Amino acid sequence: MAAPIFRSFSCGRWSGTLKLSVFLPLGLRKAHSGPQGLLAAQKARGLFKDFFPETGTKIELPELFDRGTASFPQTIYCGFDPTADSLHVCHLLALLGLFHLQRAGHNVIALVGGATARLGDPSGLTKEPEALETERVRANARALRLGLEALAANHQQLFTDGRSWGSFTVLDNSAWYQKQHLVDFLAAVGGHFRMGTLLSWQSVQLRLKSAEGMSLAEFFYQVLQAYDFYYLFQRYGCRVQLGGSDQLGNIMSGYEFINKLTGEDVFGITVPLITKIDHIMQLHVKEPERRGPQKRLAAEVTKLVHGREGLDSAKRCTQALYHSSIDALEVMSDQELKELFKEAPFSEFFLDPGTSVLDTCRKANAIPDGPRGYRMITEGGVSINHRQVTNTESVLVVGQHILKNGLSLLKIGKRNFYIIKWLQL
Repeated sequence: MAAPIFRSFSCGRWSGTLKLSVFLPLGLRKAHSGPQGLLAAQKARGLFKDFFPETGTKIELPELFDRGTASFPQTIYCGFDPTADSLHVCHLLALLGLFHLQRAGHNVIALVGGATARLGDPSGLTKEPEALETERVRANARALRLGLEALAANHQQLFTDGRSWGSFTVLDNSAWYQKQHLVDFLAAVGGHFRMGTLLSWQSVQLRLKSAEGMSLAEFFYQVLQAYDFYYLFQRYGCRVQLGGSDQLGNIMSGYEFINKLTGEDVFGITVPLITKIDHIMQLHVKEPERRGPQKRLAAEVTKLVHGREGLDSAKRCTQALYHSSIDALEVMSDQELKELFKEAPFSEFFLDPGTSVLDTCRKANAIPDGPRGYRMITEGGVSINHRQVTNTESVLVVGQHILKNGLSLLKIGKRNFYIIKWLQL
């Protein structure tokens, strides 16, 4: 199995039930028949929530996407702070938004916040996030960049449909902030931000009213995010920022900053909390014990993250682990077994004639010496390849105790696994 690109843990942003059609391959392929109506289609499907500003001074947001994608591709960006060494499920909706726009022919940028992560984004948080050391942020940023690039490659492979796609670019904002001097930056940028406006955002108000308050570093985060938008507008022609609904204040700060400096219109698109599952959810109501929506969602996300081979591997591992499937074990590779049973010791042995169940357990150091280890077998505490063995003198049989791939999965008690690779069968 591939190393995880996503972490699966609960988080404050965008938690809740997702509208499954956002993830399904058919929806991915037919989500837009062209640039016209792209935004409306994704809003109707529940992927996009709000557009800001509602009315531009020179051009409306839909006009940017309705002028003909081939002639006027737009550039859209979304930020991802490397607070961990991998993406997590809360990033998924924003990534899907970028992918939909890319398939419609627009250029998208995934911006890793190698600089801003050191400050900490206060949006959606009730207390100051844990400060990260510089080297840890750098390591996280490198891992996040690799994860984003892998996702983009899987997306390209899975959903190529013959049309001309836009580009997918991964950048890191530390590239431009490390060249900045603090006083020069404040002198050039600080005068364009009004304290009253910055203090009025809901995310700031919530933190200021909390017992812990808000640090200057956190407060300054929205200024740096606004500058990111400006930098990408100047260098890449980026006119649209995509983010979670909790990012609206930061998006508005970027809009006001760019508009003051250039007089140009830029826009924001937010990704909402989604609460519908439609057809598959109706099946779930009829047969909740089958967990249809959860399985379909897990399959689609796994395929996007790890590709088709990764999905097949995950299915084999699921069957082997949760359904005690011998067939699944037989087709699993050494690496898949090691990944599935991460804590399990892995041993390689030559199969001597007459090797018994007791011999195998002792070779693997799976049971204690003496009568206690003997009783663990006879009392039903040992299984090989999900089959209980109680006869200590039973000789190992290829096809039963030893699988076609030359592996044996030895289990002692409820949780202790040992993987054995038999050589020269």
